[in-house]
Amino acid sequence: MRRKISLAAGALAGIATLMACVTPAVAKDVVKIAFIGPLTGGVSAIGLGGRDSAELAVRLRNADPKSKYTYELVTQDDECRPNIGVQVATKVSTDRSIVAGVTHFCSAVAMGTVGVYHRFGLPVVVWGAVLPDVTYGNDYSEIHRVNGTMINQNEVAAKFMTGQGYKTWAIIHDTTDYGKGHDKYFTDFVTKDGGKIVADFGVTADQQDFTTELTKIRELKPDVIYFGGLTPLGVRIRTQMDKLGIKAQFEGTSGIKSDAYIEGVGPKLAEGSLSFIEGAPLDKLPGGKYFSEQYAKQNFSEPAEAYGPFAFAAANLIMDAVEKVGPDRKKVRGELNATKDADTIIGKVTFDDHRQNVVPLVTKYVVDDGKWTIWEDSSYAKGAKKLTVQ
Repeated sequence: MRRKISLAAGALAGIATLMACVTPAVAKDVVKIAFIGPLTGGVSAIGLGGRDSAELAVRLRNADPKSKYTYELVTQDDECRPNIGVQVATKVSTDRSIVAGVTHFCSAVAMGTVGVYHRFGLPVVVWGAVLPDVTYGNDYSEIHRVNGTMINQNEVAAKFMTGQGYKTWAIIHDTTDYGKGHDKYFTDFVTKDGGKIVADFGVTADQQDFTTELTKIRELKPDVIYFGGLTPLGVRIRTQMDKLGIKAQFEGTSGIKSDAYIEGVGPKLAEGSLSFIEGAPLDKLPGGKYFSEQYAKQNFSEPAEAYGPFAFAAANLIMDAVEKVGPDRKKVRGELNATKDADTIIGKVTFDDHRQNVVPLVTKYVVDDGKWTIWEDSSYAKGAKKLTVQ
């Protein structure tokens, strides 16, 4: 009897040992990161591309066996509307399970939410908004930005256009902080470079008819119409310019650097339109090839668009910080604040004393045969085509 009990005990011990060997490893803790951008509305193409790019970063990190945590992206739609942005920023910030956020393309929304993130201590990395005051208008240690500002854009834009021989400009800008900021910086730089502003109109973002403004501009015959605003408004203005027979060169900000602009006005009318955006084009980014390949493998239904790589980089900076210091908001904030020469697909990222990435490069784009093309690679730069002359 004792032998039977001993054998039974030995068998049970063997089974227990076997089960211990096949028991899966303890599951990793889940860390939540927020993504906020315009997922609906006129600039949703940019927002969806940003969301998918941040999601790509999360998927790749979760596939890495060396990762200490499993990451989950919590997405919110700010609709490119400041009041909605504040609502979703508050929702995310008060959710203590969310450790940090990849936030905002629209500058007006980003400006409206900085105080929310500061109040609740949520560290965020802005991935697209370009108004300088998002970082330089406050000293909130929670606010970081990987993309450059409209100061960089407009300095290059003014110098490039005066270098092309243009002398006079009419400006149309939306009356948000975004539009007014572009108006200010472009005016400062272009007049410094010898250009002259003959008209300056502020319009609401939902304005439909620009007959009054464009009729006056037609009388003044400027060489260039500079537009400071986002794609939906730019489409309406460019379309109505054509209807009124205005032949001025059309120059926009990074706000129109979207396939949706070309689709909205049509390839023929979009031809020759200019846009200026901080950073390098995807195929020239240090990690551009890798990003493109990985993005394609995921079969996202939307393209990454111009700011997708910045959203990808922002998400990775946050996850790098979490991996190093753990899912603690204050510790993650401190780690992000100390970012210097961090390797990302957009190049080295270093935050200055206002947590603004130093992005010296601005790329010039022109619509050439139905697609946005780097100026230096375009038919225009090669002399096969010429920009518009009034």
